[in-house]
Amino acid sequence: MIKPDFDAGYGAALLEVLKRIEVEFRGYDKAALPIRMVIAGGTALYLHTGERVTEDVDATFSRRVLLGQDIEVAYRDADGRAALLYLDRNYNDTLGLMHEDAEGDALRVDIKSIDRKVLDVRVLTPLDLAVSKLARFSDQDREDILLLARRKLITAPALRKRAEAALEAYIGNVLPVRSTIDIACRLIESMNPEIKPSRKR
Repeated sequence: MIKPDFDAGYGAALLEVLKRIEVEFRGYDKAALPIRMVIAGGTALYLHTGERVTEDVDATFSRRVLLGQDIEVAYRDADGRAALLYLDRNYNDTLGLMHEDAEGDALRVDIKSIDRKVLDVRVLTPLDLAVSKLARFSDQDREDILLLARRKLITAPALRKRAEAALEAYIGNVLPVRSTIDIACRLIESMNPEIKPSRKR
């Protein structure tokens, strides 16, 4: 279980987004509750590190849900500028790399103001979050992976093992992703040169 800061700025806006989702779910058939929400993307990175805020909340749900309205919250960022945080209704985790156990292994987020019997909020583990960033591997994805490594939340050997296990469930041209795994692991290893390099299978 993780206990992030929801007191101000981005954290407070995220809490408000979650509260609005909970309010919506309260009107659903009680037999369908609780609904599990697994947070990914930049918001997951924020929950683990307190850094790298983003304007959209990427998440999957344990049930198919039809939200009655867009969920978005206006707030002031750390510099006092107007910002907006919204639930991305188009997020899809099937187009990137994700381990088949990622949702089951997701960590519970401790939020006292959210009724867990209605909305069970979880977040991808740091390792699965890093794996999810390997397929696209943009400059931002690289920075996110290195941030997790600097925080000692992931290691190169663990990332390689989890990512290669995830690839076993995929079809298509996996060679570019294998190359990306090698690059990501080398970048992590370069931060800790005393650690022996992870080995390819």
